[in-house]
Amino acid sequence: MKQRTRKMFQAIIVFALALSLFPMQPAFAQDSADIVDTAVAAGNFNTLVAAVQAAGLVDTLKGEGPFTVFAPTDEAFAKLPPETLAAALADPQGLLTQVLLYHVVPGKVMAADLSDGMEATTAQGEAVKFTLGDASAMVNNANIIATDIETSNGVIHVIDTVILPPSITGAAAAEEAMTEEPVVEEMVTEEPAAEASSAEATMEMADIVDTAVAAGSFNTLVAAVQAAGLVDALKGDGPFTVFAPTDEAFAKLPAGAVDALLADPSGDLTQILLYHVVPGKVMAADLSDGLEAATLQGDKVTFKLSDGGAMVNDANIVATDIETSNGVIHVIDSVIMPPVAEAAPVAETAPATDAAPAAEMAADQAPDRMPVTGGEANNGLNMALIAGLVVFLLGGLAVASRRRIA
Repeated sequence: MKQRTRKMFQAIIVFALALSLFPMQPAFAQDSADIVDTAVAAGNFNTLVAAVQAAGLVDTLKGEGPFTVFAPTDEAFAKLPPETLAAALADPQGLLTQVLLYHVVPGKVMAADLSDGMEATTAQGEAVKFTLGDASAMVNNANIIATDIETSNGVIHVIDTVILPPSITGAAAAEEAMTEEPVVEEMVTEEPAAEASSAEATMEMADIVDTAVAAGSFNTLVAAVQAAGLVDALKGDGPFTVFAPTDEAFAKLPAGAVDALLADPSGDLTQILLYHVVPGKVMAADLSDGLEAATLQGDKVTFKLSDGGAMVNDANIVATDIETSNGVIHVIDSVIMPPVAEAAPVAETAPATDAAPAAEMAADQAPDRMPVTGGEANNGLNMALIAGLVVFLLGGLAVASRRRIA
């Protein structure tokens, strides 16, 4: 019997060890969006998405992968000469496909995997080169402005410039320019129209609120801004820098906290929201380790920069430099809370010119009689003394009565 039990126990141990060799996939991995859907939801990759659709690469980038995509923003595509973009879109199976595939590296390459001078072969066949500085990273001639946006089939890094394969920028580009010289001249004559189109694109850029709504991952933040009556303020001229907590960031708060805040929109909710907004346009490149910035709420936030990433207070900055028409959004993974304000005397908080009104206000708010500290303790002591005196007198009367009787 003992031998049978021992064998069963050994079999269970072997089975457990075998199971441990198989990696466990997180439950949420199946629910996360793929590369294409993530780009569509972000709202600032419209040109890239349109190009991927035109080239017939949607199904490819929705495949299992994994892929690493260096995604140019709409502003990055706007830097291209109009004739270059028009020529690429006119040849979706040729030039456009080559350019798009040059932005894709097979496998999942995270920011931490990059090193200065490293090269990686793209899906187009030619290599890209990375340059890493103290506070910057580049792929070819493009700045990497946001990193490690994970999807169900890979990762996205955001870049500010469209990168072109050497085969296109070299001899092939020169030959193409010679063959398309009449087209170039025609485009030059229409330069004012191109400038007007660029100006319209700038005017149509969404503001902070509309950008957050379009992203689809800031529903709680948008609801809070609406409840606090801050929509018009954040649609103003600005510029503003918003550290935007995702829906998952709000979900980290204790149960019932969000409902409690929404129930008092003009109080704590407004203070917390304004603590996430810094006046002016602060880009990621403007940050430094230990830097402090005053918020619209009045208190300061502190930034921490390290090899592992960037933080504002205790929140990780997970995406940066999402530009809008009236500022910039940086995405954070936690809601940051303003420090508890210490009570200050009225005379210190009120301006010197308001001394008399402040004094009157203080007099109006003062109670008619100042409470005596320790009053309850004094009353208790007095009652105890009286009780003791009564006991003492009763004891004395009892003794006297006994002596008389004796």
